[in-house]
Amino acid sequence: MRAQRTLTLATVAAALLAPAIAPAQDLHPSRRPSPMGMARIMLDGDAYVRVVYSRPYKRGRENIFGSKESKALVPYGELWRTGANEATEITVTEDVTVAGKKLAAGTYSLFTTPNADSWKIHFNSLLGLDGVGHFDPAAQKFTPADLPPTDVLVVDATPTTLPEDKEVDQLSFSFEKTDGGADMVLRWIRTEVRLPIAVAK
Repeated sequence: MRAQRTLTLATVAAALLAPAIAPAQDLHPSRRPSPMGMARIMLDGDAYVRVVYSRPYKRGRENIFGSKESKALVPYGELWRTGANEATEITVTEDVTVAGKKLAAGTYSLFTTPNADSWKIHFNSLLGLDGVGHFDPAAQKFTPADLPPTDVLVVDATPTTLPEDKEVDQLSFSFEKTDGGADMVLRWIRTEVRLPIAVAK
């Protein structure tokens, strides 16, 4: 009887403690403030393209893309992880062309440098990055990576402004089929950037 009572008390104690412990251990990507997302498409033949990224919300912030002086969340002229949390990554299973330039099959970190009239899209060979560098949780220290030397491809894209009634609250990547392949489409708030991707001939 005493053993059974001890076991019952231990079970009750564990049940009471569980809610307090669970939030500290709740690191699942779907329960982050900026949850993970994925966009993918099959191109001609067996060519497969996939983007994995984290999806920040607007959260009432009005100044997303803008000048550094205006304290924009994503300042013009600065390298952006193109999402939240870890760096965005793109995988292509066959050689493709991106905005007419060849990109070999592989997985790359995907960065952008936004500006008012033109964006630069960077495909970088460094993987497993925490944004634009490495974060050491033990030391609580962030070290920026030297990214330009490991850029494999950099292309330009022109941003357009979405109508007010088409505003996108949460960062979104998607693919839209075209005659020659597909457009990779980034949308956030009222900014849209399209990048044509096709199987390399």
